[in-house]
Amino acid sequence: MVHGSLGKLATRALSVAGKWQHQQLRRLNIHEYQGAELMGKFGINVPRGAVVGSVQEVKEVLKNVFPSEKEIVVKSQILAGGRGLGTFKSGLKGGVHIVKAEEAEGLAAKMLNQVLVTKQTGPQGKVVGKVYLCEKMSLVNEMYFAITLDRKTAGPLIIACAEGGTSIEDLAEKFPDKIVKVPVDVFKGITDEDAAKVVDGLAPKTADRQSSIEQIKKLYELFCKTDCTMLEINPLAETADKKLVAADAKLNFDDNAAFRQKEIFALRDTTQEDPREVAAAKADLNYIGLDGEIGCMVNGAGLAMATMDIIKLHGGTPANFLDVGGSASEGQVVEAFKILTSDDRVKAILVNIFGGIMKCDVIASGIVNAAKQVDLKVPVVVRLEGTNVDQGKRILKESGMTLITAEDLDDAAEKAVKASVK
Repeated sequence: MVHGSLGKLATRALSVAGKWQHQQLRRLNIHEYQGAELMGKFGINVPRGAVVGSVQEVKEVLKNVFPSEKEIVVKSQILAGGRGLGTFKSGLKGGVHIVKAEEAEGLAAKMLNQVLVTKQTGPQGKVVGKVYLCEKMSLVNEMYFAITLDRKTAGPLIIACAEGGTSIEDLAEKFPDKIVKVPVDVFKGITDEDAAKVVDGLAPKTADRQSSIEQIKKLYELFCKTDCTMLEINPLAETADKKLVAADAKLNFDDNAAFRQKEIFALRDTTQEDPREVAAAKADLNYIGLDGEIGCMVNGAGLAMATMDIIKLHGGTPANFLDVGGSASEGQVVEAFKILTSDDRVKAILVNIFGGIMKCDVIASGIVNAAKQVDLKVPVVVRLEGTNVDQGKRILKESGMTLITAEDLDDAAEKAVKASVK
């Protein structure tokens, strides 16, 4: 099964105050069943399957799609890896099972609308809204295949391994000599020679070589034409009828390509995402939810990172990364406050603005308007400096709000930490 392991290698790791936070940046993630449908459109071999969202739909699929199948693969659909080894909060072990056809309905009922916890979801888990029913294929060999973007070669990099079915980290540790990397010239595209190197790296035992080369080229075509940032198939399997099949896949897409990939981006499942980050995206705010107790609203990514570092230095933990940017409106500031106060873990809010393009009076007006719309139950520490700072301070003073003011960043962080523990 795909454990999303390559994502850890291809994802930018944000070091926030000494604690590593892995966050997928600039990429849309879609469900397995959506990826299988997309691959099918590009002529890539995938198992026959159907997605269901209710027990009634399971009955219909078993009757109409798999009328003669004796066994069915039942796969919970969440946007996280490690499903096979996950555990439902109800107690059911495993998010992927192979069962007799008559047992599929009962198993799907135990998965649907239940919370599945995996290594990648965190302890809160994710709700299974869909279940993917697939044919059980006769697999004779399992391999690993991926395409990602490589900084070193400044283009797509194909990674192949003759061993598959487990995480790429485990494969790299156990079979380092079996991992083959084939960089592709982004201007020339994939050549027959490139594809042949990949097939040689996969070392299929029974699959037709020329057909396998064509499958690799189709996978590369999918990667480029849909603006993928990562395509991982684990396992890429050989079947008894000598075909390569993408038995399980993970695809990510570049958010910058949303304007030309409207069909794909319409597949986005916001129910699987952090609701705070969904709200922030709608308000055009740069937000990443963390797990601390001090909410941060800052202008500029660098200043935001420095703010979180200094909070940690004073013994606190940031609850988020929030950059309102240089041209935020009062409305965006109000939305930012709504997002910060929606987090029950937030015990204090630190507003740190260094006005350049972003004017301090706009931030101040946004804070005052936010206070009118949001029930501020936590202390707010404000540090303003830069363009229109005097107007900003006057707006805050005349508002009658109970605010904690700070002269500099160090002072602000110290006061925020103290306020959060009262």
